[in-house]
Amino acid sequence: MSRLIIRKVAVLGAGVMGAQIAAHCANADVPVILFDLPAREGDANGIVGKALDAMKKLDPAPFAARDRVRHVEAANYAGDLARLGECDLIIEAIAEKIEWKLDLYAKVAPHLKPGAVFASNTSGLSINALSAGMPAAARSRFCGIHFFNPPRYMPLVELIPTADTDPATLDVLEAWLTTRLGKSIIRAKDTPNFVANRVGVFSILAVLHHTARLGLAFDEVDLLTGPRIGRPKSATFRTADVVGLDTLAHVVGTMQATLPNDPWHAYFKPPEWLQALIGKGALGQKTRCGIYRKQGRQIQVLDLGLQDYRDSGGEVFPDVEDILKLKNPADRFAQLAAHPHPQAQFLWSIFRDVFHYCAVHLGDIADNARDVDLAMRWGFGWAQGPFETWQAAGWREVAEMVQDDIRHGRAMSSVPLPPWVFEREGVHAPAGSFSAEDDALKPRSALPVYRRQLYPDRVFGEAPDERGDTLWENGGVRLWRRADQDARIGIVSITSKMHAIGDEVMDGMLEAIARAEVDLDGLVIWHPAPFAVGANLQQVGEACRAGQFELLDDMVAKFQRSSMAIKHAQVPVVAAVQGMALGGGCEFAMHAAHRVMALESYVGLVEAGVGLIPAGGGSKEFALQAHAMAQRTAGGDVFPFIQTAFQTIAMATVAKSAIEAVQLGFARVSDDILFNANELLYAAIRRARGMAESAWRPVLTDPAVVVAGRDGIATCELMLVNMAEGGFISAHDYRVAKAAATALCGGEVDSGSRVGEQWILDVERAQFVELLKTEKTQQRIAHMLETGKPLRN
Repeated sequence: MSRLIIRKVAVLGAGVMGAQIAAHCANADVPVILFDLPAREGDANGIVGKALDAMKKLDPAPFAARDRVRHVEAANYAGDLARLGECDLIIEAIAEKIEWKLDLYAKVAPHLKPGAVFASNTSGLSINALSAGMPAAARSRFCGIHFFNPPRYMPLVELIPTADTDPATLDVLEAWLTTRLGKSIIRAKDTPNFVANRVGVFSILAVLHHTARLGLAFDEVDLLTGPRIGRPKSATFRTADVVGLDTLAHVVGTMQATLPNDPWHAYFKPPEWLQALIGKGALGQKTRCGIYRKQGRQIQVLDLGLQDYRDSGGEVFPDVEDILKLKNPADRFAQLAAHPHPQAQFLWSIFRDVFHYCAVHLGDIADNARDVDLAMRWGFGWAQGPFETWQAAGWREVAEMVQDDIRHGRAMSSVPLPPWVFEREGVHAPAGSFSAEDDALKPRSALPVYRRQLYPDRVFGEAPDERGDTLWENGGVRLWRRADQDARIGIVSITSKMHAIGDEVMDGMLEAIARAEVDLDGLVIWHPAPFAVGANLQQVGEACRAGQFELLDDMVAKFQRSSMAIKHAQVPVVAAVQGMALGGGCEFAMHAAHRVMALESYVGLVEAGVGLIPAGGGSKEFALQAHAMAQRTAGGDVFPFIQTAFQTIAMATVAKSAIEAVQLGFARVSDDILFNANELLYAAIRRARGMAESAWRPVLTDPAVVVAGRDGIATCELMLVNMAEGGFISAHDYRVAKAAATALCGGEVDSGSRVGEQWILDVERAQFVELLKTEKTQQRIAHMLETGKPLRN
């Protein structure tokens, strides 16, 4: 089996996970049949229907665009099981009760398509035990496939084979999940809770234990266990609420029931207060009450001392805050361990016990240390996994500190560190990562799909990434190439902070394009996310305060020249977009000959948020789009197409996915959308090469573009009048929106006038500079720079 062709997927179970797995398959243009029990009354598919309706309201959204829901069909077990014969992959995602799963397998097995892959999305049940419920002939195509919640956004999927799973089937399934669904795969052993949950849940249990031991408050602990130590903002107790306190208790219960000989078994039980919350139905976010609850606008937290909720707050002890700011991780751990304050002791303790647990269980739960570290990054959002954190802080020094605490009874378990810990200087090296089971370094997977990932996620101590050959660079841009991919396709990377576009970036882009036209066959604009956050507001704000409006006019003119150089370059320029492409970043992407976009690209012309309009060619590009679309209609009227663009720009609408970016006009239907961002550069280089080989040439813009003119501006103003009278926009919002309408409609000219591309650029530049002269726009820029948030004035 060299390739897995999946034309249709069935998902069994329309609960939170099943429904969202179905949604993500639909995002990837894979049609899905979503099954659940038949409803007791009304529409037999009512349970699935309610699940689909609920997903439309979720934020973050499971669907990458609203129309994706059309690719999910509702079905039920009573009347539709025969439709399983249409499906190449069946994912079971019902409740975590093995008897329920086995009962369902017996019902669906007769209807499976020959050769179909069947996978259970269990978070910790034995895959071999589940496999026993399948017909013998189907067991070679059965495995575990553990998605993390929410499936669209969380990269990790754990693949768990059974003793009977065909290795080739697992290989092609891994490749499909990696590229088609954009997932990061860990091959897990069939042990309780697999890799990420095994370590992650133990980490939570360690936090629970040391929170109680040291008498810390829940909100205090969340201040300590969030971004300050490289963990998500939701930290520990907020994360428990998001996951669901009942779900957490279930996973802990699985460890308690299935790991009786674990040296930490005494801690594998939910505390009494957690069981009491579950008993009251306070399950966390899904019931709007758990460890935290919201009262009006105030977030409250459970206080065990008060036996009631109080307003959340808390603070980090100043000494501890200072220690956490130390750049050297060895110094951080040494000072935390030595400091008497409970917060310091808490932090050292939770790290120590996770290091201890992972070292003892590495051979049991994972193929190698890299898999543990990446599983915690991808599944729990840790900045570094436990082993790389340990190694970065000094492997032997930390090992001695841990062993000393074990010896003196300060650790959660008395089991000693395994001998291999003291025989090594770390677990990650350029040659690979340590496998305790094999007592050897293991290299990365050699599956062909990973050749598409030129810059995969690396762990501390692993071989560094290939930086390529620099062809030219300045303070804002680097022009380089990877000779191992295509030496004649250049890569231009913006190197400024947050990839903001200032003078050096514009100069660099112009120079890079000029050099590419002479020496290269194509150019790719790529760098790790974000793509670009727009113009350098700091430079703009300083020029405004100095009253240098002629300088600003020149700056905008240079921005326009940069965009036009991208558009009219004599070699194909491909924009590889990932993360935020806002304002000027969006305009750079819009002017490229082609876009290769990661699904999770957030694209928009957001200038209205700081009292401005797009002036790097974004308004002009929408005007050109309107002209082109109008030419295909009977009346040739451009305004219906301008109206949509006007609303998008005036409302500073941001596409929440690459699919939405196409729908909003920031990208084209012909552009490439990749689900795995690590494949972006590989695909963009090959797209540029293909365009060069197919005799690509820059588009010639129609010299007589029909614009909406005064009538178009007036019609846009009618919408604004209604919004202003209703109190939805301020007077300055009105002015900014009218400027956007003026640029989109080609200025104060007769409706239906024909103008050139440069005319529209001149109009949008003039409107932009006039807005910069206003006090309220200057206030908005200053407020954004100071707070990072828009000002409504």
